[in-house]
Formats: sequence, structure tokens, C-alpha cells
Amino acid sequence: MKPHFKPIPSASNLFKVELQESNKEFDYPWHYHPELEITYILSNQGVRYVGNSTENFYSDDLVLLGANLPHTWHSTAEAGQSSTAIVIYLKEGFLEKTWMQSIEFTAICNLFAAMNKGIVVDTAKARQLKPKFLQLLEAPPFDKMVLLLQILQELASNTAYRFLCEQEFNCALNHTDKARINTVYDYIQDHYQQQISLADIASKVNMSEEYFSRFFSRTMKKPFFEFLNEYKINRACKLLLETDMQISEVCYASGFESVSFFYRQFKKFKKCQPRTFRQNYQKVAELPSEKYAYAQ
Repeated sequence: MKPHFKPIPSASNLFKVELQESNKEFDYPWHYHPELEITYILSNQGVRYVGNSTENFYSDDLVLLGANLPHTWHSTAEAGQSSTAIVIYLKEGFLEKTWMQSIEFTAICNLFAAMNKGIVVDTAKARQLKPKFLQLLEAPPFDKMVLLLQILQELASNTAYRFLCEQEFNCALNHTDKARINTVYDYIQDHYQQQISLADIASKVNMSEEYFSRFFSRTMKKPFFEFLNEYKINRACKLLLETDMQISEVCYASGFESVSFFYRQFKKFKKCQPRTFRQNYQKVAELPSEKYAYAQ
């Protein structure tokens, strides 16, 4: 399989900053590109896929991606809700310039290396940087470069972050099966509340069950049903945070058929029980945008 290659046109040899303002831009299929990417979600919510990571995202989501790390954001915002993000693409030449290889930029170069695993920045730190991201949109070229370096230096010295992929997720550049993972994503998103069998999903990508199972595990570095259950748990988290549904109701609405199995899977992926997860969020309910901190 392979995600889509996405060319990033730019007038600069070093970087590009753009404001994305439509769901079409958010829902670009699972893709990769040689540029490093920094994405700040100004307003939107949905599911973020980076490598083999599946997580909910909300406004003030700040993610750093290494070169050729496959990714996509799927918006679940209701019709009429705004979807905006500031996206920075660091061109390949950005890393090759002599000044970037000097000792003054050691911390930034280390940050670039760490981005190969995908990085999600703590919400509070993201909000601190938000004014500089907004200034990037209007600043003249030289000031834009200075702002970008300031942002990178702050990110390089920041310790409030976590990796999205346990191991570097290298993208094999084989385009033969480039649509298959997107087909899987779309099918799961549309049918996660129903029972999905290996035969169901394998038929959607024209594979035998055995071949699909090997293909998915090799590509995503985790078995299909582990990926599916992780997706369902993230949907459950969204319901726990945004509704007052009972835990059992959340279980069934998320596509699980057994409450006991739901509890085991929740503990596996979130390291706590559903009730604790909800209570932790309610402690900071007076800060609406803090949803993010508990939505991962």
C-alpha cells in the first residue's frame, strides 16, 4: 500500500506558511511529502492519523511531522462550523543550508530528527505560541523567517510533548496500493458502530483475509483489530467528554458489543477507566479548549 504523494508548491526555497480554511484541505487523503510539517489547528475537531497513530483532535492541536511521515486529519465538525489551520512546510533545502548546521541551531536540528516519530505539543504550550503562528500569516518575508526561527527554538526547548509513533514510521515509496489505507480509514469511519469482520474489510480492498491481515500489519505496524479498537476507543472518549451518556451507552455507541471488553480496551489504550477519564476532564471543564488534553 502507499499513501498519496502530495507536492508542496512554494515560491521560497526554504519554507511555506499557509492558512487552510476548508474541510477539503483537512480531509486530504492519507499522504506524505519530503517537507517537514508543523500544523496548528485554529478551529476544528475530528480524528488525526499520523503513521499508525489514531487520535481525536480539537482546536489548539499542534503537531510536528517529519519528512515522508504519512498523515491525514478527518474533520467531524458539524456543518457550518469553521475549519481553519496554520500549516508550515519546511523545505528540504531548509535543512541543508550551512547556517542551519552550525552550533547555534543544534537544538532545532535535534527537534527535526525527533519529528520523524511525530510530535504532539502540550495544549498550554501551543496556546503560548499561537500569537506567533498568527503573525506568520501577515509578516513580510524577513520577519516571517525570524518568527519561524523563534517558534522552532521554543519548540526545541519545550519538554511538554509526546511522540505519536513509538518507532519511526518510514514510508515505502510503492504507489501500487496507495488507495487501500484510505479505503480502510473511510470504511472504519462509516461502519465502526457495526460489527466489522476481516472478510468485510478485506473485500473492500480486493484482498483475501490472510493477505490483508499481513498487508495491514506490515504497513501500519499493528494488527487491524488493534487499530480498529483504538479508533473505537477514541470515539468513546469524544462521547465521554461531550455528552452525559452512561458508560454502557458510550460502549455500545462506540461500536463495542461487550461492556467488559470495552473496559479492558479502554484501560489498554488510555491507561485509566472511562469514569476516571471523564472525571479528569470535568476538573478542568471551566477551560473549554482543554478538551484536547484528555482527548488523546
